[in-house]
Amino acid sequence: MTDYYDGPRSGIANYGGVPHVFESLFWDMQGVPDVFLLQPLDDETFQLAMEDWTIWCRWERAFHSGQTTIDTHPALPADRARHNELASILEPRLRIQPEKAQRLRGTFDILRKPADSARAPTTSAHWVVAWMPDENAAFSNDRSIPPSSHAP
Repeated sequence: MTDYYDGPRSGIANYGGVPHVFESLFWDMQGVPDVFLLQPLDDETFQLAMEDWTIWCRWERAFHSGQTTIDTHPALPADRARHNELASILEPRLRIQPEKAQRLRGTFDILRKPADSARAPTTSAHWVVAWMPDENAAFSNDRSIPPSSHAP
């Protein structure tokens, strides 16, 4: 997960047995699953993203155990150069192209929380997502207009 605000907003998740990059459209309606754009990832991009995730997890564990400060965020000094290199490679590869993406609704739940969830790193939580069709997906992939405002 690369962004979280009142729930997962972007990251990488499994859909149909294939890693996909996902991004929330922020069309939150109470009681209705959020709408996301999903686009499949190639294996090389997925492996690079997992390497960067490992760097992040090392930083987060060190931060929560008091071995580093927020000033080093998001990578430990020993990992900084590689993180910066990965970030420049991944940024264009993880950018969703709306015309090539699927639009789905998704519900994320924490499958397992760490024992001490108040102090534990977010990487200690194990998430699961249920993807379902978006009934308004046929209208548009235009991310600037909520589907409810499209004419049928």
